[in-house]
Amino acid sequence: MSANIIPLLYLLSAILFIFGLKGLTRIRTARRGNAMAALAMLLAGITTLVDMGKADYRWIIAGLVVGGGIGLYAALKVAMTAMPEMVALFNGFGGGASALVALSVIALSLLEGGDALGLSSSISAFFSVLIGGVTLTGSLVAFGKLSGKLGGAPVVLPGRHVINGVLVLITVAAAVRYFLVSGGDTKTLITSFLVATALSLILGVLMVIPIGGADMPVVISLLNSLSGLAAASTGFVLSNNLLIIGGALVGASGLILTQIMCVAMNRTLANVLFSGFGGESAAADSRDYQNITSCGPEEAAMVLETASSAILVPGYGLAVAQAQHVARELGDLLESRGTKVSYAIHPVAGRMPGHMNVLLADADVPYEKLFEMDAINSDFKTTDVVLVVGANDVVNPAAETDPQSPIAGMPILKCYEAQTVMMIKRSLSPGFAGIKNSLFEADNTMMIFGDAKAVLQGLVKELKELGAA
Repeated sequence: MSANIIPLLYLLSAILFIFGLKGLTRIRTARRGNAMAALAMLLAGITTLVDMGKADYRWIIAGLVVGGGIGLYAALKVAMTAMPEMVALFNGFGGGASALVALSVIALSLLEGGDALGLSSSISAFFSVLIGGVTLTGSLVAFGKLSGKLGGAPVVLPGRHVINGVLVLITVAAAVRYFLVSGGDTKTLITSFLVATALSLILGVLMVIPIGGADMPVVISLLNSLSGLAAASTGFVLSNNLLIIGGALVGASGLILTQIMCVAMNRTLANVLFSGFGGESAAADSRDYQNITSCGPEEAAMVLETASSAILVPGYGLAVAQAQHVARELGDLLESRGTKVSYAIHPVAGRMPGHMNVLLADADVPYEKLFEMDAINSDFKTTDVVLVVGANDVVNPAAETDPQSPIAGMPILKCYEAQTVMMIKRSLSPGFAGIKNSLFEADNTMMIFGDAKAVLQGLVKELKELGAA
């Protein structure tokens, strides 16, 4: 193939990546954006294979079969509720793959007779290994926390900041010794990369274990960004422009999303990474509440029957119960009775960015009925009923009324302004922040205790019976 065609195909892939990312920024165009990005990846892969010319394709085909098989299995079998865990794993695989490619290039250069990479490629390989290693183990810890295998509470080690600082200094010292002092000595090269590999793996674990479940959307975004930066560094090692562009796009978009998540929580990235949020707060329980008003599906259905407007607020409890389809059924039933129904999405609801959007899309809830926090907050005061399904911290008025609260200043969905609030929860247990929710005992709040899916099914049943009466 002409040498001029390869760069053009790479350029086309990069353009498709950019338009794919643009499509992913809006709910309505997300599927098209995802398809464009997948097409870009396919085109990039084929172009790279063609550009390689004659090569031993056996290992490449084996990798495609194994990797494609794992991806296909995950796409078909992994439940929507497990998407955060799968995203965490894929971030880790991306970082690990970048680190392994960089290490293999280093090993190949040694086999060919010493440090044949040159200084710039060695520096790129060093960053690829460092960032990729942190991404790999950090993502594995995130996977463990999200899946419940490690527990969601932060693990705060004594002197953790000192430990992390020492590890970073050792890593920097190893790099400086090789790049500036050794003069490209092979033994020092091997030692430096072994140190960088080992310490990056440890740093990834230490970076994520102090982070609690409430901050997981931020962590997932950050790890996604790091996987892109690792890929971009590997692109410099391989002198592959498309890998540089693709990695930079993932890195930049991940950083932007991380910033959006931090703003949504009114916190800085440093506070998320180093504060051990949720670990020192005393977890609230039922003894902290007074004047709780509770009801069953029958009474709640009678209130919904007369509502002219309703807003459904999904949270992680909806995901756990896999109640998105019955939530859609309830919304359709209310609309058939003349009620205006909307869905309010908080940016950090759930365990990953866009978690609630994914679930509601899975239930085919029309895009035009989904509203981000800033777009719908002014509607709560004129809404008859707000139905909160498994959400907690993102609707806690303490963020606005208690300056001493750990979530003080965090933007919330202003459900408390509605005429009636119904909260579906299994118990009065706290959310990820581990604090009391004053909305539970507000005068206009009715608690409906139970599994989200079972309660919603009960509401649907009662409303249908009321309609038939």
